[in-house]
Amino acid sequence: MLLSKTDKPLAKVNLIDSICRLGVSYHFEQEIDDVLQDIHKCYVENGKIILEDNLSSLALLFRVLRQQGLHVSPNVFNKFKDEQRNFKEKLITDVEGMLSLYEASHMMVHGEEILEEALSFTSTHLESISTQLSPFLATQVKYSLRQAIHKNLPRLEARRYISIYEQDPSHEEILLTLAKLDFNFLQSLHQKEFGNISK
Repeated sequence: MLLSKTDKPLAKVNLIDSICRLGVSYHFEQEIDDVLQDIHKCYVENGKIILEDNLSSLALLFRVLRQQGLHVSPNVFNKFKDEQRNFKEKLITDVEGMLSLYEASHMMVHGEEILEEALSFTSTHLESISTQLSPFLATQVKYSLRQAIHKNLPRLEARRYISIYEQDPSHEEILLTLAKLDFNFLQSLHQKEFGNISK
């Protein structure tokens, strides 16, 4: 299957995120659940992510595990704070990391102060730099600031993300093709059903 192409846990999480955002996760539900359960078992101890990596990857891992309903502590983001307990200013230059942290911060539950701080920090800085980014990143930032990923309707997110994923140089061609075919098939099916209802 698609998820068996790599042994790296963060590469699997990135692929799972793409599969979900492209709207084809229902084809791989059991495999996605198995992989995320395994990653959670191996790399999360007492709710804390023990994997060391960059902000973008850890924020993505946090968000995807939370979306799956798995317990993960937001304390993993403390390592990106300075001695004054503020997010480090150098993070501002890591646009992908900031965007990933912004999306992860929307997975907060009541009382998670670090995620409230992350939301404020990332939204402020992403808004201020959005005009200075490449068109590819600027589009993602502007859209995310308008509507967080998990708050969007899945089919609308799929439609939007297909065009973004297509521009990503690291995209999986077979996954992109599946997403386009699946989207067009479901759109055609819904149009037929709507036609039958309106008769």
